[in-house]
Amino acid sequence: MTTPDAPALPLRPELADEVPYGAPQLDVPVLLNVNENPYAPSPDVVATIAERVATAAGTLNRYPDRDFPALRADLADYLSVESGVRLAAEQIWAANGSNEVMLHLLQAFGGPGRTAVSFAPTYSMYPEYARDTHTRWVTGRRAQDFTVDPESAVALIEAERPSVILLASPNNPTGTALPQATIRAVLDAVARVPAVVVVDEAYAEFRRAGTPSALELLDRYPLLAVTRTMSKAFAAAGLRLGYLAASTALVDALRVVRLPYHLSAVTQATARAALEHRDSLLAQVADLRAERDGLVAWLQRQHVSGRPFQVAETDANFVLFGTFPDRHAVWRGLLERGVLIRETGPDGWLRVSVGTPEETRAFKDALLDVIDQEEQ
Repeated sequence: MTTPDAPALPLRPELADEVPYGAPQLDVPVLLNVNENPYAPSPDVVATIAERVATAAGTLNRYPDRDFPALRADLADYLSVESGVRLAAEQIWAANGSNEVMLHLLQAFGGPGRTAVSFAPTYSMYPEYARDTHTRWVTGRRAQDFTVDPESAVALIEAERPSVILLASPNNPTGTALPQATIRAVLDAVARVPAVVVVDEAYAEFRRAGTPSALELLDRYPLLAVTRTMSKAFAAAGLRLGYLAASTALVDALRVVRLPYHLSAVTQATARAALEHRDSLLAQVADLRAERDGLVAWLQRQHVSGRPFQVAETDANFVLFGTFPDRHAVWRGLLERGVLIRETGPDGWLRVSVGTPEETRAFKDALLDVIDQEEQ
């Protein structure tokens, strides 16, 4: 008995050759590929989360609060401590990861006939947000050191007249933080366009001393939005809680496009429980910064093919390094030795997340062994 061919799916033509986003998820001893915090929540954090979730579970027959004011107030309080910027709860928005926050922004301010701009290399999901919202996508180029030239950025904005500009600081995959002067130059330019400027600060808690947050500019620039996440500094990648700080008017625009009840009662309870332990959770960030700086210094002393490594300056919890004639061979060699890092960024470069001291040692040993074998 023959089965008739299934009819072709009426897929949007621009999606026909696309593949789902995702880094490899492999079961190896040392996972340093997706910029996770390597330290699991402590028993007291877990206990608080379990207590709050148990309370929320007793109300699961009811929908959660659509606008989650208590969580927004907690996040505003956290930012006042972390960055010294006081915001009202109404200036905060949250969603299932900063990915959904970004999608809300493109749904509200992008769309057919509109353009979004960023500067490559940068986070590989940005063009997907644009694609999914039928927003035209344009990229300028970063300089050799992965910085953004303010004059070139302003020229691109004036030529393309975008409605959304995405600036990652620190940038993924390079780790580069943007000087406030560069962000101000872009913000001054969009006042004439106009456009929403999104500064993606997913890794902001890892920035080096003296590197300011774009949150400090919010009171002067109503078209600015600053996004954050609890995935990295709060060791809560599995929670999926991202958030944004902006003017009340901008936040209200996002409320129009969000799905009803998009943050579950369990997510809200877990996030608020984690925020109660912010002091202990953020204490680990200082350790990870120190581990990162030591890793950068070590990589700068290494050589490949007789040349010292190139190592990008980083204010994040990862390091971009290279360059390799065949980076895939190096990536594969590390994987064979039980260490998974990320094959991303410009040709020849690799990115490694900052792990525990034990994980860093395993990475160093594996990398030296791979290079030695490659050069024999």
